[in-house]
Amino acid sequence: MDKQLLKQTAIRFGIGVLAVMLVLFLPAGSLRYAGGWRFLCVLFLPMLIVGVLLLKKNPELLKKRLENKEQDKTQKAVIALTAVLFLAGFVTAGLDFRFGWLQLPRFISRIASGIFLGGYAMYAEVLRENAYAARTIRVQEGQKVIDKGLYGIVRHPMYTAAILMFAMTPLVLGSLIALPVFLIYPALLVKRIGNEEKLLSESLAGYPEYCKKVRYRLFPKVW
Repeated sequence: MDKQLLKQTAIRFGIGVLAVMLVLFLPAGSLRYAGGWRFLCVLFLPMLIVGVLLLKKNPELLKKRLENKEQDKTQKAVIALTAVLFLAGFVTAGLDFRFGWLQLPRFISRIASGIFLGGYAMYAEVLRENAYAARTIRVQEGQKVIDKGLYGIVRHPMYTAAILMFAMTPLVLGSLIALPVFLIYPALLVKRIGNEEKLLSESLAGYPEYCKKVRYRLFPKVW
């Protein structure tokens, strides 16, 4: 096992857990925020499982997933705005819990948690199908077009999973008022996808033909 990769992964994981706890529970003003704990579980427990599996079975893919330095200015802007959305959404949800603005019934949070986990399962399947699924947008040496499985249905199934998880996040947190903040994310993804497909069409052999074969980017019969 790559000890350096294990250390890097563990540090990133720990920082992620701590950061999300801070932006949720500080605005909430309490550790008794059940929706916050529920979200931590549905986000980080599957992340831990997927990370351990990748560390054992596909450490190279794990390294790619840990990369976060985009070169393209458009992609840098999208990532920065996404981070701002996360921060704004989490703080809004925490404040909603503290002041009781538009809190949702607990059963909705539980249903949303199940859907969120479904999105995570889709994300994990994408990683299984596509060994080139780097976090940053680039064409890798020897990269080939993946057109089977989920990629035979839509061109960007990982983004489909991300939208599903993003949309469920405020509901898992039990905050209706935070929902509009998280629903801005699909608009950012549209920009990211346009930029990504331009790069792939220019640099990845067979990608323009793949786009003709698989017409829809995110959702069948929609877009």
